[in-house]
Amino acid sequence: MALTIRDRVVVFDYGEVISHSPSERDRADLLAVAGVSDEAFWPPYWEHRDGLDQGRTSIRDYWRLVASDLGVEWSEATIHELWVADFTGWLSVNPATFEVIADLHDGGTRVALLSNAGFDFASPFRFSPMARFFERMFISAELSTIKPNPEIYLEVARELGITPQQMVFIDNKQVNVDGAEALGITGHHFIGAAELRTFLESLSVR
Repeated sequence: MALTIRDRVVVFDYGEVISHSPSERDRADLLAVAGVSDEAFWPPYWEHRDGLDQGRTSIRDYWRLVASDLGVEWSEATIHELWVADFTGWLSVNPATFEVIADLHDGGTRVALLSNAGFDFASPFRFSPMARFFERMFISAELSTIKPNPEIYLEVARELGITPQQMVFIDNKQVNVDGAEALGITGHHFIGAAELRTFLESLSVR
């Protein structure tokens, strides 16, 4: 069913909104390459993620920072294996969310993407089949800042040629939604596609 929201741009987060979380198998594969325990691995994995998503830390340096915190040394081949395992773990699709996006597109609604992600996600996003539904795809590393920094929302609005009040922002993290709403953006905390559809229908033209 087409969803038409006039004079607005609906901006989607990617991870855990359009995609699923990495599966248990994905996480196990990553840990197997890392060769460390679950408890040890995840704190430094997340600790250095902001630098990667802000474009300040290269992929290689990111994994070297994680290794340093863990007190291990990884070969260049292992670093590449870690990148492959991590990267592919985030490449999935939530079909129900995808159907909402397709319905917005069919209704003529402007749709964009804003993801906290490193440079390596830019081309896979833009050359993926889903790219046809998005007017623009904004990658945080390319903007040198991450959500919920106010500047990232304002920059996206500027590049889309809209005011913050004309943006509808969807994210699975409440802190990111709160950051958007503080600027006058209409936000929705994503917990599932059914709730998202209901929210968007409340904004749509009947």
